[in-house]
Amino acid sequence: MTDDAERVKRLVAAWRGAERTLSHSLLEPTLGELLAGLAEAPYDMDAPADLYGDGVVADLERRVADLLGTEDAAFFPSGTMAQQIALRCWAGRTGSPVVALHPMSHPERWEGGALSVVSGLRTVHPVAEARQPTAAEVREHPEPFGTLMLELPLRDAGFLLPTWEELTELVDAARERDAVVHFDGARLWETTVHFGRPLPEIAALADSVYVSFYKSLGGLSGAALAGSRAFVEETRIWRHRYGGQIFRQFPQALSALAGLAEELPRLPSYVAGARMVAEAMREGFAEAGLPWFRVNPEVPHTHQFQVWLPYEADRLTEAGLRLAEDTGTVLFRRWSPDGPPGLAMTELEVTAPGLTWTPQEVREAVAGFVERVEGV
Repeated sequence: MTDDAERVKRLVAAWRGAERTLSHSLLEPTLGELLAGLAEAPYDMDAPADLYGDGVVADLERRVADLLGTEDAAFFPSGTMAQQIALRCWAGRTGSPVVALHPMSHPERWEGGALSVVSGLRTVHPVAEARQPTAAEVREHPEPFGTLMLELPLRDAGFLLPTWEELTELVDAARERDAVVHFDGARLWETTVHFGRPLPEIAALADSVYVSFYKSLGGLSGAALAGSRAFVEETRIWRHRYGGQIFRQFPQALSALAGLAEELPRLPSYVAGARMVAEAMREGFAEAGLPWFRVNPEVPHTHQFQVWLPYEADRLTEAGLRLAEDTGTVLFRRWSPDGPPGLAMTELEVTAPGLTWTPQEVREAVAGFVERVEGV
């Protein structure tokens, strides 16, 4: 076993055995635990199994359309496939293969250039900074484009969202250029707190919306595209061409329905919890006398945010592991060297387990973590 594999084994063991955590990792559940969860999904288990997207999958699609206030929605095995197909369909409808999006967005950073290699599209960037674009940047971009894709929230910049006014202005700016608007809403579910608007009002701004079932909702996998009935029907044709017309998908559909029933109503409380944790964390780092730290954003826009510290990533991961092994408290998980040399970043998520924490407990956990950083 390699050193990295051994550390992962230690990490997962510590996380599973922890008495206190801000959220559960996707690496923690066993096969048996996941299968047991499917049996508890809010669905008639005596219903026939799905075949090529009917039954429970079709019911899930209708549920998503109802939640987002759209005419229709289609299930996809992955968000990568869903968004490629959405953007390809819009290119055909607008006559333009050019997509305007952020250089830190998921298709640009995490899909191996699939938009150009697989779908024959070309991307342009209205902004390069780690923030959402402005309406002026969209309006004044020197190249024409057929689709504006907005990632809501922009994960790699710190799960950042524009204000509601900024978002409506961005959409208006795209319309002025005769472009359509697609929302990469993998985590759109929890944006209602920041925007102060219900999901149908948010989704109504866009021509199409992608949502994820495992991000925020805790499903096994899968995604959906939502929009007009004619557009969604076209994406179903391309889904088959891309190999996404899978024989049976009931595990993903059942877990998605469970997430919509159980996790979706809790997301506003998770956002509130994340804001408390972020504030207490800043206080804890200040009390510990760290030379520099950053919680980004200071007030989280969703129930997830970034923490940056001036140490090597491996050192911080080891300190978090020792805290978990020594005290049964998981504060931070794994860190990444995503910035300049000597800086490391981790992402925090607050879900149901994190709602039991008090500000004082957060500060005490931070103190214990910093003590172990110095001891590594």
